[in-house]
Amino acid sequence: MTGTAVRIDGNTLRLPGGVAVRFVRTLRLPESGTHPLPPGLGEFPVRRIADHADRVPEEWRARGGVMLPVYLREAMWLSFAGTTEPAALQVGAGKVCAVSGRPFGDRLSRDPQNYLVLPRQPWLDGINSGKGTVRQFVAVPLGLGATVEGQVTGEEVWGGIQLRSFPLREDRLAEWREAQRARQERTRGYGAAPAGAMPMAPAAAPAAPPAGPPRKAAAMGLGVGGSMRQEVYRDDRPLTDWSQEPSGRVFVHLVTPPEWRRITGEAPPPSPVDRAAYTRAGLPWYDYYDQDAEDLAPTDALGSVKPVGDWLGDDLDPWQQPSPGQVQQLKDGPGLPVEDGDW
Repeated sequence: MTGTAVRIDGNTLRLPGGVAVRFVRTLRLPESGTHPLPPGLGEFPVRRIADHADRVPEEWRARGGVMLPVYLREAMWLSFAGTTEPAALQVGAGKVCAVSGRPFGDRLSRDPQNYLVLPRQPWLDGINSGKGTVRQFVAVPLGLGATVEGQVTGEEVWGGIQLRSFPLREDRLAEWREAQRARQERTRGYGAAPAGAMPMAPAAAPAAPPAGPPRKAAAMGLGVGGSMRQEVYRDDRPLTDWSQEPSGRVFVHLVTPPEWRRITGEAPPPSPVDRAAYTRAGLPWYDYYDQDAEDLAPTDALGSVKPVGDWLGDDLDPWQQPSPGQVQQLKDGPGLPVEDGDW
């Protein structure tokens, strides 16, 4: 991490400027068709590399950051719930931008846009690969060429996930805060404004087995799976509203469950949930629509990324299509006509 700028709060990464990022376990989608948003099935545990420096490879110590355990072909999404102020967040998959498909640079760009706008973007489930759709983040080992990094750059060097946050310029942030204050004053009589999250101390490092010599750990990266209906929103602010320098960045290492146990001494999460069993139980899927936001068109680099099944073989996890009643609409509905009558 960059000094004390990024902190770990339980399983949440807190980047400067009020950015909160959680990594959420989810159901892996079939690689054909387009699907609703899958549910969250609990957070991935997140631990600091610095707390286990004697058990991780030297290059991990050099990159710093955090690690989390993920199974082969397990899917995840990134939640930004709890982000308190406007921010531009870059998300890299093996240092390939998940929004633009370009190299993970240290500057914001608009053509193509290489960042998410928070808190308008509530989550990100995959790479921006289609009009109004993304392809799901799925964990795969390095060395097969199946990662986004391998397919876009032709080599697999970094793996993992990279995050970099940019705040608004100080004058623009002051304007936004004043607008928020005025809005709260106007609505004070209709209920209290949401309170900010109470600060929490970083999670204590759990006890680990006696240290042995560091060894080469199995490196994991992000490939892609099935397609789902999700928009990546276009920024409606001028690019000059954002700071030119990032306020925080962090490298997220992906660890296999056996390596997680060896490094941390903790049991990894149980294996991923069976998709058909989840759907048969009548549990919800989701659809999210923001009528005031504009979708960001995909780039050729990400649109051509192939799913991990092309490298790992057919997806044998059973699939049962959810019924229409299981799909819950979040935020704005697409809208139904309202009939008028006699007044």
